[in-house]
Amino acid sequence: MTAVTGENDVVTLCQELIRIDSTNAGDNRGPGEREAAEYVAAKLDEVGIEATILESDHKRANVIARIEGTNPDREGLILHGHLDVVPFRAEDWRHHPLSGEIADGCVWGRGAVDMKDMDAMILATVRKRLREGRRPERDVLLIFTADEEAGGSYGAQWLVDKHPHLFEGATEAIGEVGGFSVTLAEDKRLYLIEAAEKGIAWMKLTATGRAGHGSMLNHENAITELSEALARIGRYEWPIRITPTVRSFFKEAFDIEIEAESAEAAVAKLGPLARMIGATLRNTTNPTMLESGYKANVIPQTATARVDGRFLPGAEEEFFEKIDELLGPNVTREFDYHDIAVETSFDGRLVKAMADALEQEDPGAKAVPYMLSGGTDLKAFTRLGIRGFGFAPLKLPADLDFSGMFHGVDERVPVDSLQFGVRVLDRFLDYS
Repeated sequence: MTAVTGENDVVTLCQELIRIDSTNAGDNRGPGEREAAEYVAAKLDEVGIEATILESDHKRANVIARIEGTNPDREGLILHGHLDVVPFRAEDWRHHPLSGEIADGCVWGRGAVDMKDMDAMILATVRKRLREGRRPERDVLLIFTADEEAGGSYGAQWLVDKHPHLFEGATEAIGEVGGFSVTLAEDKRLYLIEAAEKGIAWMKLTATGRAGHGSMLNHENAITELSEALARIGRYEWPIRITPTVRSFFKEAFDIEIEAESAEAAVAKLGPLARMIGATLRNTTNPTMLESGYKANVIPQTATARVDGRFLPGAEEEFFEKIDELLGPNVTREFDYHDIAVETSFDGRLVKAMADALEQEDPGAKAVPYMLSGGTDLKAFTRLGIRGFGFAPLKLPADLDFSGMFHGVDERVPVDSLQFGVRVLDRFLDYS
């Protein structure tokens, strides 16, 4: 019988998690996370870790477990991942998104990078350590959440609101969308550690006018009013604002002192990274949905639209002042979802532990901070004073469009990258 190691365990764990359908379309009508939560709890139980499953609603399940450290004077560390995934159209994929199939050296399926890969890496790492009798120095709190893909109302937000005592003693956290490599040269790789996230404003816009016959003059057309507001918002060129994290990224990665005047030219030279880093230079507003009317010859009384807004840390007040100016007097806004921006400095023992663990496994590694244009469960945990980073370590092939995998078709993660991640996380727990 082949001995179970962290490196072969992680591949099986990732495959089996992908095969559990935990699709979350944001309407609370999907399969939920209960099956995935029970799977995680069972895998922890196999190595003597008692896990608790908490449901915020029917089948909307979260898992929490605590591994006691050897030094009671140290503050606790959270390792967190979410169990839900975004929807998919199976006919668009080369391999079925619930197959967990291994092909071309990768594990394929929805969640392979967002983020059942990290769930598997966390599980494999702690299972390996517990089997070997190696407890971490500090308490480690394992949290696997529901509903991250729809804002966390049934997951991280709910846990923080309803069960804050479960986080007692924890002051730091690591989670998704960071720690992945970007190859600059054969022997030099950047590993992007998420140190900041833009805030989120998913807005519903409504214009109200005068209903009437489509053949007649009407100067109070709700569709016209809303369309003009959407055009102003969608075409507005938000000014560049260089945040500490973006400034540090360019300094650490390329030894460039970035300024607003030179930022876009610097980003244009980043290749595949330009898409990710470019969105962190400024606030953004993208109209995404539009709805009105019920018949071609009837002018409707109301028209509605959705806009995806993202604002930089420290720029929330400025953002909404400009939005209200662009809307004009006859269009109102309300939130479908609204959450804070977060940012922390790139220093301290935890940052050194991440950098050292990466360098031990990849001598060409250089850890650098970056800002995520989206959001994660970290936003909820910061409400409890927890300092967090995105650190799901993966050494990736130079030609893999990793950022395009998030919510994309043919999502996949290299087997070697998963195994690398377990080795790095194991070292990280020793160093942190």
